[in-house]
Amino acid sequence: MQEYSDRLLGRFLELSILAPDIQASLNFYGKLGFSEAAVGEAWTHPYAVLTDGRICLGLHQQSDFAPSTTFVMPDLLQHLDGFAQLVHRFEFRRLGNDVFNEIGWLDPSGHLIRLVEARTFSPSKRKAADESLCGYFREIGLPTASQDTAKAHWEQFGFVGIDEPDSMLPHISCTSDTIDIGLYEPAHLQGPTLIFEVGDFDETLARLDANGIKPDGRLPGPLRRMSAAVLTAPEGTSILIAAEQPI
Repeated sequence: MQEYSDRLLGRFLELSILAPDIQASLNFYGKLGFSEAAVGEAWTHPYAVLTDGRICLGLHQQSDFAPSTTFVMPDLLQHLDGFAQLVHRFEFRRLGNDVFNEIGWLDPSGHLIRLVEARTFSPSKRKAADESLCGYFREIGLPTASQDTAKAHWEQFGFVGIDEPDSMLPHISCTSDTIDIGLYEPAHLQGPTLIFEVGDFDETLARLDANGIKPDGRLPGPLRRMSAAVLTAPEGTSILIAAEQPI
C-alpha cells in the first residue's frame, strides 16, 4: 500500500463482521489459507480474528456488529470533540471508566465506521508475503451511491482519494498506510467486499476447487467475460478474486 498517513482516524484494526456461526466461518477461511490470531477480552461476546497478513477479519457473534471498518485510536476520549465536528452524528458512543471505549458513525453511503481505544487481538506474526489462496489483497470495496461525497468524507480523515477509471471496475480508491477503501457503483457490489488479485486465475480456481470451495456469488456485469470469480463466506461476506491487470 502507498505510504499515506491516516493518523486522523487511527490505525486500521479489522473489517468487523457479524458471524452467527463463527466455527463455520473459521473453517471456511482456514480452507482459504487464512491464519487465526489470538484475541483478547475486550469483547464479552464470542469473537475470532483471521488474517492473510494484509487484511484482518473480525468475526463477531453479536447482533450490532453490522459490517464495519474498525480502527484503533488511543486516548479516544481526548479526540472525541474533534470527531464530533467531522461526523454528522454518532450511531453510538460507549464511553466510560467501566466500558471498552468505542464510537461509531455511518459514512455517506451508510457504511459503519467504528473507532475503538485499544487493540482487541494480538498482532499476527504472519507476513504480508504469505498470501492466501485468494492471492494479493487489494482493498475493501464498498458500494457507494455518491462516490464524490464519500471520497470527501474519507479524505477528511487523512485518506487520499484516487480515481481509477481504467480499472476492471471503475472506482475511487481511498488509500492510507494501513488499509485501502474502494468506492464502487452499487450495481457492481452488493455489499462490503474483499478484493484480491491473482497471477494465475485458472490455477487459483483449481486450488480452491481442491479445497472444496467453488465460486458461488454474482459477478458484476463488466467482469462476466473476464477472469474473475466471487466467493461467499458462510456469514455472507463477498470475496472478489480477479486476474492481475496488465500494467
